[in-house]
Amino acid sequence: MIPAPSVSSAMPSIAVIIVNYGTADLTTAGIESVLARDHGGRRVEIHVVDNASPAGDARILADRHAERGWGDRVRLWPEISNHGFGRGNNVVIHALMNRPDAPDYVFLLNPDAALENEALSILADRLDAMPAAAAAGAGIALPSGRAVTAAFRFPSARSEFAQAMNFGPVTRLFRNRLVPLPPDQPDGPVDWVAGAAVMFRMSVLRELDGFDPDFFLYYEEVELMMRIRRAGHQILYVPSARISHAEGAATDVKSGQSQRKPRPAYWYESWRLYYLKTAGRGGAILAGLAWMVGAALNAPIARLRGQDLRAPKGFFCDFPRLVLRPLLFGVHR
Repeated sequence: MIPAPSVSSAMPSIAVIIVNYGTADLTTAGIESVLARDHGGRRVEIHVVDNASPAGDARILADRHAERGWGDRVRLWPEISNHGFGRGNNVVIHALMNRPDAPDYVFLLNPDAALENEALSILADRLDAMPAAAAAGAGIALPSGRAVTAAFRFPSARSEFAQAMNFGPVTRLFRNRLVPLPPDQPDGPVDWVAGAAVMFRMSVLRELDGFDPDFFLYYEEVELMMRIRRAGHQILYVPSARISHAEGAATDVKSGQSQRKPRPAYWYESWRLYYLKTAGRGGAILAGLAWMVGAALNAPIARLRGQDLRAPKGFFCDFPRLVLRPLLFGVHR
């Protein structure tokens, strides 16, 4: 059993939330990466939501809780249905809000991620020092050690067009609109950060009531951080806080490999919801048409270059059916 760190009651406290779905071994590694560090003496509690994993993860995690002596430092939340990412986190966030001893910060850690250093202390220190900031995201690397993008610009019709077309002159023309920032993005304010490893100020989550429950998976953290920015708060990227991330282990949607694999229907649903909620129906239609036009222009360019199409497999069937048709006929939430 790992001894509990010494705690200073004067220091801000942190709740770590991990939402598990079919990744019990990786979730266990993530839990133990948190327990293995002292977090600068802060009180840290870990909450693990099992989203009704079909392979019995709830029982596996309960057995490991007993075997490894996690005690009251780790609380398990076995759910009977799969809430998705945002709603799964909301299960714990809303419960924490109602506690008289609610933590000062909430740190979301993907089930396929683990701390590589005293990331919680580093992020909390930054938020302590910057009251205008509501969230701080960590730097993320793959298990190989290769850094990946963890800080971003908000998507727009221009970014959808440029990224879908994938043509050098157009990409350069819209380089300041592209969503991904470079993996070596320096420390400082950004539009949004990866939900795989991000710390939020609890007071701001309470103000905004956490994640929008309309989302199942994908874009929910982007929409939440858009609301945070529109409420006048900053989002920080803090790459000195380091996380290792086996990207896509729970969902099989990976940023480097997803272009010619079909996207699940819930991905398109989330894309549509994000634009409806942040840009309105007209803005969502404009962004959708921009992506369709860019993808159509990419087709002959890719053929000439002997490359795969930029769009996901099945895009020209799935996107009109799941996004454009509902938008054009006024189906929205």
